[in-house]
Amino acid sequence: MTTERPLRVAVIGAGPAGTYASDILSKSGLNVSIDLIERLPAPFGLVRYGVAPDHPRIKQIIVALANVLGRGDIRLLANVNVGTDLTLDDLREHYDAVIFATGAFEDADLDIPGIDLDGSYGAADFVSWFDGHPDVPRTWPLNAKEIAIFGVGNVALDVARVLAKHPKDLASTEVPDNVLDGLKESPVTDVHVFGRRGPAQVKFSPLELRELGHVPDVDIVVYPETDYEFDEASMEIAENNKQQKLVVKTLTDYALKEPGNASRRIHLHFLQSPHEILGEDGKVVGVRMERTALQGDGSVKGTGEFIDYPVQAVYRAVGYYGTEIDGVPFNSKKGTINNEAGRVLDEYGNQVPGFYTTGWIKRGPVGLIGHTKSDAQETIANIVADAPALYENTRAGAEQLSPDNLLTLLKNRGVDVIEWKDWEVLDAHERALGEADGRERIKVVPREEMTDISLGRHHK
Repeated sequence: MTTERPLRVAVIGAGPAGTYASDILSKSGLNVSIDLIERLPAPFGLVRYGVAPDHPRIKQIIVALANVLGRGDIRLLANVNVGTDLTLDDLREHYDAVIFATGAFEDADLDIPGIDLDGSYGAADFVSWFDGHPDVPRTWPLNAKEIAIFGVGNVALDVARVLAKHPKDLASTEVPDNVLDGLKESPVTDVHVFGRRGPAQVKFSPLELRELGHVPDVDIVVYPETDYEFDEASMEIAENNKQQKLVVKTLTDYALKEPGNASRRIHLHFLQSPHEILGEDGKVVGVRMERTALQGDGSVKGTGEFIDYPVQAVYRAVGYYGTEIDGVPFNSKKGTINNEAGRVLDEYGNQVPGFYTTGWIKRGPVGLIGHTKSDAQETIANIVADAPALYENTRAGAEQLSPDNLLTLLKNRGVDVIEWKDWEVLDAHERALGEADGRERIKVVPREEMTDISLGRHHK
């Protein structure tokens, strides 16, 4: 085994999962050379493009990620798409190992009648729009007075809050101008959030739920007489799980509050499962919900009792789904790359030499930032264990594995590669735009403009 040269590793995806994996690998004791390859012109993944703009605390994660990427021992290659700019064969030729940390940013499906009607949307698409993602359209149809959201996680709360909040109360955040303009036109009065199970089973974090009660001129409505039930398992969770105890307390506080007279309302409904989206002339006009009943163990069953709500738009926030990369073994049921403890497996269960995975594309879109770190540790431990074989199996000679070689290949293909120093130019530009407006930053949204600013080109 020759270890004079560094082990060359590509990490695909510069969100939290990819950045943590790079950081842990850089401190693993192996002699490594790491490239962090990102599809978008900006790093940070869903922390930049999946968190509501009025959540500055979560944005603090960006500071930690930036500290890792700004050290100089991990090379960022952004605006590079694996599949078009670089093939899997290119990766095999230029690296000893590849870690896929491409995450999950598509909406999971919900198979009910009417899901394809005009006015039925995926929450992830809406989040991408209000976060200024460069690959989504710049406009969003906001013409519904009454809106339904299916799902009781933090994404559902983010969507409900952004839809119900008055635009002037979002104006101090980094929300893009086109989003503010769109929200100003919205006639919304009522947003209904539906959960299939009881109040003890919701996935909201206590902080997010509490913050909901502080949105100006928006009332939170809970229905204790119909939706507020606990079975034995629910009582146990509410008593013994610290997070759920806080959630139930907050919901109970909302339930006991006198009705307010705000101009907009967020209704939190429990024990109701989406049965059908009702349409007329191809457009959403309502939702039909089936009341469910707790079964003693925290699970629920349909009761056959249906309730119709008039709404003109529906958002499904029932989870994220990973995107398949051509040539990488994929489990379409789970929306994950086939793997065991981060080692990628083929359809027969054999390890694919040199391929690894971490983050949501490894384990599915569950868990918070802390899980992402332990996940990365497991994958990196396996790379360290496999290192002797990785040196032996590599197809390329030392010259091919030189970091300059890959950069030359991308430049020859006409790819506008954005490195960390280039991202810093865009970052400073966005902050300057924000400062002029009394905000922390204003995001540049169009991809070409992001690229031109980063690379110091005059943008037309």
